[in-house]
Amino acid sequence: MILGGAALAAAATMLVPAAAASASPSAHVQASPASVSKKLFSAWGRRDHVAAAKVATPSAVKTIFSYVFRSPDEFAGCTSAGVCRFVHTSVHVPGGLNGILVVVSGGKVTKVYESRLITKPGSAAQWLFKAWQKNDRHRAYEVAKKAAVTTLFRTKFDPHGVTYFWQGCTAEPKGYSCAYSYEGGAMLMHVRGSKVRGYDVRTISYIAD
Repeated sequence: MILGGAALAAAATMLVPAAAASASPSAHVQASPASVSKKLFSAWGRRDHVAAAKVATPSAVKTIFSYVFRSPDEFAGCTSAGVCRFVHTSVHVPGGLNGILVVVSGGKVTKVYESRLITKPGSAAQWLFKAWQKNDRHRAYEVAKKAAVTTLFRTKFDPHGVTYFWQGCTAEPKGYSCAYSYEGGAMLMHVRGSKVRGYDVRTISYIAD
């Protein structure tokens, strides 16, 4: 059937909304991890909880607003997995993160990790141990240097394996040795720092009975 001019015009008019609808998704392209993380960082810098909540989960907002050190001064980029970092270049902070690390997923910051001010050597050791139990390297770097994290995570924590017993910390040259004993030996976390500057785990060693 051949349509007349009026019919063709009507058909064309009906097609316009469909074309516009097909193009609309491009107007809602998900922001890049870098863009999302920078928006959160900017909101935090302004102490703007409302703006932060638009780009991050409640737990992520709560964590970044609890950061006790001065604001990191450099954006260190994002990985392909959406892990973005803001680092310090002019001050020293405990742990291996050297600032703030955020995880972006689905267009929002879902997790924030940060350098921690731990005022007791035992607390730093226990924080690291719990991070190992959860197989969470980012959490480990909040309170430990790379050497300690690398050593600890060479083996994955086995909840069905040997039982670890917290033995506390004892003074050693330049810091503390915090121990977890287990059948056949012990793991020693060597902690450095001070109550004012914060403690972190620098290295880990093992001894056998």
